[in-house]
Amino acid sequence: MKPLYWLGYKLSATVARVAFEYRAYGQENIIEEGPAIMAANHQSYLDPPLVGITCKNEVYFLARKTLFEKRFLGPIISRVNAFPVDLARGDLPALRAIIKLLKEGHRIVIFPEGTRSLSGRIQQARPGIGMIIARTLAPVVPMRIFGSFEAWPKGGKIRTHPITVVVGKPLLFKKEDFGAYNRDVYQKTSEQVLAAIAAIAVPD
Repeated sequence: MKPLYWLGYKLSATVARVAFEYRAYGQENIIEEGPAIMAANHQSYLDPPLVGITCKNEVYFLARKTLFEKRFLGPIISRVNAFPVDLARGDLPALRAIIKLLKEGHRIVIFPEGTRSLSGRIQQARPGIGMIIARTLAPVVPMRIFGSFEAWPKGGKIRTHPITVVVGKPLLFKKEDFGAYNRDVYQKTSEQVLAAIAAIAVPD
């Protein structure tokens, strides 16, 4: 790990365990080497670092462009494998950058919903991740985060609450799965990924 990434990783892991009683299950399902998409539900600002500490090796993150404009946060997140993106508006340069990173063998964290949930419930999938899968055939590791909405909801205050991350079995795709390359196909693929995330439960 790069020094700043390692520092952020250790700090995030410590805070998660002390403040949020962080637990993780199914980590044996994570693809730690080679290209892969870590796909998770999105409820909180806490979600990206939670996915990051659930993995053993470095991952790349997508972050809203406006975060890079903040005086202190911008320079930091740009050095911990985050890059600006606005998938909600069809940010094609960012999509190309993601595809390039995957083809180079990196792992990317993507939230199929595109933005944080206002209710804590899983939202509708957006077609962006489907397009990326179709263009790269990268395996997808579904992950579900429980408790981050209660810990820090969108527009709310941060508070202590147990958080659990559960990792599901990877989804594998092949060229034959895509009869065409259009928005409808991308949307269907995105929905397939989100359905896999929604089906994950906390082990008994």
